[in-house]
Amino acid sequence: MTISRRALPALATALLAAPATARAQGSFPGRPVRIVVPYPPGGGVDVMARALADALGRAWNQTVTVDNRPGGNTIPGVEHVARAPADGHVLLLTSDSSITSNPHLYATLPVDPIRDLAPVTLLADVHQMVIVQGALPARDMAGLIAAARARPGQLNYGSYGAGSQPQLFFEALKAEQRLDIVHVPYRGLAPALQATIAGEVQMTLAGAGIAGPHLAAGTLRALAIGRDARLPSLPEVPTMAELGLGAMDPRTWFGLFAPGGTPPATLLALQGAVAAVMGEPAFAARHVTGRGMSGHANTPEAFAAFIAADLIDKGRLIRLSGARVE
Repeated sequence: MTISRRALPALATALLAAPATARAQGSFPGRPVRIVVPYPPGGGVDVMARALADALGRAWNQTVTVDNRPGGNTIPGVEHVARAPADGHVLLLTSDSSITSNPHLYATLPVDPIRDLAPVTLLADVHQMVIVQGALPARDMAGLIAAARARPGQLNYGSYGAGSQPQLFFEALKAEQRLDIVHVPYRGLAPALQATIAGEVQMTLAGAGIAGPHLAAGTLRALAIGRDARLPSLPEVPTMAELGLGAMDPRTWFGLFAPGGTPPATLLALQGAVAAVMGEPAFAARHVTGRGMSGHANTPEAFAAFIAADLIDKGRLIRLSGARVE
């Protein structure tokens, strides 16, 4: 798809043209705000959206609601926001899959997520761990690779669809190590994780927040984590980079977007409000660091630059993995 790296310079230029004083937008929001989540209720993106909506509603003294619009690999939800009025009152909170993976997986999309959305701020890095079923003898990545090599076609991994983080990681691992591991797609992270616990599949990727209780119970085991340093709460789990797997890390993140064409002053007002919430120690402890994530609240222009780099990286990883829409 010929999207959108060409659109990013114009976006960045427009954002940089906004004066810093535009943060003081006392008239925003002028009415209730709706945050669209293109995933079902209860998942990581939804939990973050509801926490943020509650905090922003109190800060603005305004109603902020979450509108779940799941399905279609997040494409319908993205399209809904891209076609909404560009005034900041309809927002999108989604993961990297919507923005930097889908453009490489689909020949055409109804809207271009780079051109037709305006970045507000990066919210969090979700550090994915390689998770295996507790009964699997593998105690580390070397053991997992050895087990897969000894049992070609007998081990399975669970994903949540074409281009999802587990598929990107395990297909890249298969290509590099010449392994035969079977892909079993599920309808979301929770079903894939439950399938791993039950032994329907032997492995998947999951964040510390959702996998933590199962790791403590011994029903799951973490073999590696995608972050710069080991997680303080799981110091025994090495990073992918330590194990030479850093290039396979399908960096997972959550971000906030407005419709394309939203005035830069409004984007800055939104980012400033979100940064204030993310900077509250109690909020961060409960909804970010407490769930094994790293928090952010960068500027729209910094987020646009981050997206440009991730778009390139996701394209490389998708080509390596051979991921495609099924």
